[in-house]
Amino acid sequence: MKVKATLVCEECNSRNYHVQRNKFSEKRLELNKFCKTCNKVTVHKENR
Repeated sequence: MKVKATLVCEECNSRNYHVQRNKFSEKRLELNKFCKTCNKVTVHKENR
């Protein structure tokens, strides 16, 4: 089963991306994505 997850930038705390993830995974997502406000590639973590 898939659920929606919001990714938050580590540096500026802006919510930039919405992705789908597996509901039964225990770890939070961590992805390197481009942040529009920082204007660079940063680590984005899943917000619950």
